[in-house]
Amino acid sequence: MGLPRPISEIKKDLDSFVGSRIRLKANRGRNRIIESEGVLESTYPNIFVIKINERKVERRISYSYADILTETVELFVCNNGEEEIKIANVND
Repeated sequence: MGLPRPISEIKKDLDSFVGSRIRLKANRGRNRIIESEGVLESTYPNIFVIKINERKVERRISYSYADILTETVELFVCNNGEEEIKIANVND
């Protein structure tokens, strides 16, 4: 297991994937886990925004980079169908 990455590095990684399809797995507490797909819409200094289209409704969800660091949120970037890249909080 490696050392935790600084939040600035996690932000840099996400900056390179703005506009990409993202698969999201978020732990909302009390055994509530949300899994959905959307597009990484934008990144800001403290948060990032994912646009999700579900049941003909467009919503935007924002999370902080600390959520990735604490593994409350797991992000997978969808590449050409089957291949996925996990945005992780540790150096491999």
